[in-house]
Amino acid sequence: MSLKNYRTGLKKTSVNYTPLSPVSFLERTANIFPNYTSIISEKKKFTWRQTFERCKAFANSLKKIGIKTGDTISIISPNTYAMYEAHFSVPMIGAVLNTINIRLDPRTINYILKHSNSKLVLVDTEFFPLFKSSLKYGGIKLKIITINDDKRFSKNLKFGLDYESLLKKSKNKKDFIKIQDEWFPISLCYTSGTTGKPKGVVTHHRGAYLNSIFNQMVWNMKKNPVYLWTLPMFHCNGWCFPWTIAAVAGVNICIRKINPKEIFKLIKKHKVSNLCGTTVIINMLIEQKTKLKKKVSFMTGAAPPPPSILAQIEKQGFEITHTYGLTEVYGPAVVCEFQNDWKKLKPNLIARNKSKQGVKYPGLSNLKVIGLKNNKYVKENGKELGEVCMKGNTVMMGYYKDETSTKKTFKKGWFRTGDLAVVDKNGYIQIKDRSKDIIISGGENISSIEIENVLNKHKDIVDAAVVSKYDKKWGEVPCAFITIRKNSKLNDHQIVEFCRKYMAKFKIPKKFIFGKITKTSTGKTKKFVLRKLANQFN
Repeated sequence: MSLKNYRTGLKKTSVNYTPLSPVSFLERTANIFPNYTSIISEKKKFTWRQTFERCKAFANSLKKIGIKTGDTISIISPNTYAMYEAHFSVPMIGAVLNTINIRLDPRTINYILKHSNSKLVLVDTEFFPLFKSSLKYGGIKLKIITINDDKRFSKNLKFGLDYESLLKKSKNKKDFIKIQDEWFPISLCYTSGTTGKPKGVVTHHRGAYLNSIFNQMVWNMKKNPVYLWTLPMFHCNGWCFPWTIAAVAGVNICIRKINPKEIFKLIKKHKVSNLCGTTVIINMLIEQKTKLKKKVSFMTGAAPPPPSILAQIEKQGFEITHTYGLTEVYGPAVVCEFQNDWKKLKPNLIARNKSKQGVKYPGLSNLKVIGLKNNKYVKENGKELGEVCMKGNTVMMGYYKDETSTKKTFKKGWFRTGDLAVVDKNGYIQIKDRSKDIIISGGENISSIEIENVLNKHKDIVDAAVVSKYDKKWGEVPCAFITIRKNSKLNDHQIVEFCRKYMAKFKIPKKFIFGKITKTSTGKTKKFVLRKLANQFN
């Protein structure tokens, strides 16, 4: 009877319900902090009022040139003010934003533009030749808008419409359209494509709104932070941080290229409080050997950082928050929450704890590691291996135009990540490998990440990647790709002797290949390429 009473006359109306959208953060901040700085790029500077007006102007321009609700808008750009603004102006009119990796090859860009059914593409002038090369593969017919952020590439302005000109022409800056359904797509992000063709991950307004807030929660971000864009916005929409920074009325420092010396200069100049990046960025900063006078919060993800690397970067003054996630879960979905008891530990043990991926983000309703054979939750003993599985409000809608892959990934009521992990006694997960990267040597499972962590402890090793290599006797054996420090004379015999101190003999790599290790734009090692290369060597 009581439930019936609660249901009678208590309805969802426009008075007590509004669909969640991260675009609302911009409106709120522009009204409350209109004169606070929103963006500082290499050439321009804006306030939050200006950013809001510019986004509304561009949204209105999109409507005028025929963009409709549900249309896909692509953008090929580094971290510029225009890239940031697109995260608001495009969803303002119910269009879907597709941020394209600027490091992709022309053929892949062609595939993404076609597969996404893009109606319009915004192209930074520096990358117009790349975009133009993608047209050679045919099948693309769309409107083009050029972004002239760097004057060195202004010659490319003769192609398409000019972004700034469109903004100036848009006199009618009406309020943006409020979305009617929070489960409406806001973004289409394509996976790194480390195996096969990239898949289009569709995310919605509700999930983007929630993960933006949870970024602030788990990172303990204060109001009005100064955020340096070292993480590409084309990667998982910058882990939802374009919307997070708007929510907390922060300052966005936009840089076109990653330069470690410049990063330290900008940190000092603008009193940067927060930045994100992969282990690739961390290694660049370590190479500079620069120590900060004031702590800077650094959120890292993608390839798991070895404890030795975390210990080094924290000595320089960066306070690390380790997260783990995927494009399919809006970026970060697991965080290594710091425990007060860890303060009593030695620095190397703290770093070891921080290297674990951790516990669920608030946006997940459940995070479990499920056994590969028995489909049961693994024991919390740090040994039993299983697949990381998730469910919750911040899991993607599915893969665009790929129902088969969506069903395969959403198997038995879980989002199956394909990542293998163990769970420690405190419930923290630790990634051991991708399921396809586990090395099975003579029936023994060998974690490539475990070997990489040992190799990265060596003072002369800058980077290490381990893959399987065919072996007539054992089936597979570990093969290590090594990048050593400049002027180092480190050889494979010395590395083997070093490894003997930390691992069983059967885990020690049987082959070492020295040189630079190629990565994806998101900092992930292209292990499928390395596996092919490894098998070319005796």
